[in-house]
Amino acid sequence: MNDIRIAAVIFNSPLNRIRNNLERMVQWIRAAKKRGANLICFPELNITGYTTQPDIKAAARPVAGFISQRLHQMASAEQITILAGIAEKDDKRGTFASHLVVTPQGIAGVYRKLHLAPPEKAVFSSGNNVPLFELHGIKFGIQLCYDTHFPELSTRMAVEGTDVIFMPHASPRGTPEEKLHSWLRHLTARAFDNSVYIIACNQNGDNQKELQFPGLAVVIGPSGDILEKNVSGQDGLVIADLKASTLESVRNHPMRYFLPNRKPEIYKANHPL
Repeated sequence: MNDIRIAAVIFNSPLNRIRNNLERMVQWIRAAKKRGANLICFPELNITGYTTQPDIKAAARPVAGFISQRLHQMASAEQITILAGIAEKDDKRGTFASHLVVTPQGIAGVYRKLHLAPPEKAVFSSGNNVPLFELHGIKFGIQLCYDTHFPELSTRMAVEGTDVIFMPHASPRGTPEEKLHSWLRHLTARAFDNSVYIIACNQNGDNQKELQFPGLAVVIGPSGDILEKNVSGQDGLVIADLKASTLESVRNHPMRYFLPNRKPEIYKANHPL
């Protein structure tokens, strides 16, 4: 991988306030670019807002349309890559929790959430692909909130050459400090076990649909250590430099890089759960 400076955003996302949410993104994109970031990641469903109630259907939008056009304009204006979330309307397959990857050249791809939390299954459809993206000299994947609880997904991404995994959340309840404590039980493991960078950020505040989100963001290095964090409970940015030398020092160490020593042939159970 190449060195890259990234930004992760803590962001308030009222449900179905799409144009307002989009326009409030501009200040954070400009702030990130001013501080030298080449890529900025917003929380899960930050544009449409998040709920597990049927109201999400009214907020859902197709990938092709006004949202993508506006994101492309933002990315082009600031020459930055934007990762942003929508409830995606697909007339044939349902509603997806999706994250868009938008470059100055246009839409580079879409990640659809694979693992739905039990309350989400009534309103969302699950994705079935694991796309990886190569931009700015890094290879990265995306996981959304509940996805992060499944170790196999991170390992698959790492085996396929991922350097960085972005983990946007829409995770309500608790204080920022309590949420960070919860995240660190598994996000540090995803980084440490797979020797990858992990970047996580959450929605913030009242979404005007009876949910309160603790605003926080954290960047975890490939040894499982916290590089940067923000637990302010306020909209804001985390800026972090992801260094190729840090990743290489882990992956070149025979006792710190575990992936080459996996034995996947012995992990398969006769009868999956």
